[in-house]
Amino acid sequence: MATTNDLKNGMVLNLDGQLWSVVNFQHVKPGKGGAFVRTTLKHVLSGKVVDKTFNAGTKVETATVDRRNMTYLYRDGTDYVFMDAETYDQIMVPPETVGDGASYLLENSEVQVAMHEGTPLYVELPTSVELVIQHTDPGLQGDRSTGGTKPATLETGAEIQVPLFVSTGEKIKVDTRDGRYLGRA
Repeated sequence: MATTNDLKNGMVLNLDGQLWSVVNFQHVKPGKGGAFVRTTLKHVLSGKVVDKTFNAGTKVETATVDRRNMTYLYRDGTDYVFMDAETYDQIMVPPETVGDGASYLLENSEVQVAMHEGTPLYVELPTSVELVIQHTDPGLQGDRSTGGTKPATLETGAEIQVPLFVSTGEKIKVDTRDGRYLGRA
């Protein structure tokens, strides 16, 4: 248990049995009436963002979220298997927990897995990864007026837009948050 005066960004709260991460908080002391804390909370599992106001000094239940460095090993059926870098324990993570990041996961990649009471909550990939282009059509000489991008399939199977000068077999940097091409690696 903690009070609203102890809130910090990134802290995870257990409100009504659901886990919420504090994105932003602000202590407000109006001229009239009691002080309060205005917060922006993000649901840990769904990503939904809400604003919530607490009276100052209100007790809130905190949740312990353990972030561990893990290595992605392989896919077992539909689940993803990760290994803890320190204890070498292996855990199975369902595809819903991995989310969209699955399209940028290569075997032996380092990620952070957030755990709460032994249950994986979410998988956090590095902001950018280096991947090889498996297939892309060659860029044509007169094809520059449209902005100069073409679809490319990466070694993980993900499809992104790349500039026309990039060819099959090249290693590129990709932003894991939105799938943007960042440059050659």
